[in-house]
Amino acid sequence: MGLFRREKKVNRFVALLVQQAELTLEGFHVLQAYVREPSDEHANRLREIEKEADEVRRILIDEINRTFVTPFDREDIFALSLTIDDMLDYAYTTVDEMEIFDMPPNEYIVRMVSLLHDAAAEVYRGVQRLGSHPNVANEHAVRAKDLENQVEKVYREALAHLFTTPQSLEDVMDILKLREIYRHLSNAADRGDEAANVIGDIVVKWM
Repeated sequence: MGLFRREKKVNRFVALLVQQAELTLEGFHVLQAYVREPSDEHANRLREIEKEADEVRRILIDEINRTFVTPFDREDIFALSLTIDDMLDYAYTTVDEMEIFDMPPNEYIVRMVSLLHDAAAEVYRGVQRLGSHPNVANEHAVRAKDLENQVEKVYREALAHLFTTPQSLEDVMDILKLREIYRHLSNAADRGDEAANVIGDIVVKWM
């Protein structure tokens, strides 16, 4: 628990993780806007956010490599950064594939993205509280995991609906495109779940 009180150590690494998680939350906010009203502006903004977050991650990895003592295990710092990065990557690739396939959003996509936005918010709050209030951080991690379960329920519902009424070859092609888009959103949820697990691991190790 004493390691959480080393403010200089915590501030350097946690601040970068917070910045990364904040950009991921912003990315899902933009994704939410995109699935409500698709536009080049939203798509381009999401790409910019993804690049900004990649730069923050590069700085964090450099800090890990240059620092002998870290506030908690460097493997956990790396894993948390990676899973948060993956969440945002899947938000970006979701838009990318919707544009490539020329597929408009539907109710299932909107519902999954809304839940993913909430999960990203919980991960962000969890990372914020890691250095100062680990028990609160763990509560946010638990909420993020619950939201992942909700995404998976909508994902399975969406898949079941896909295969109920194919009428033509064009319908089959749309099914394949939508299944791929759904898969990206499900993967984003999985990575959010992993981020929550890492937050929980850090809290257990250093309490």
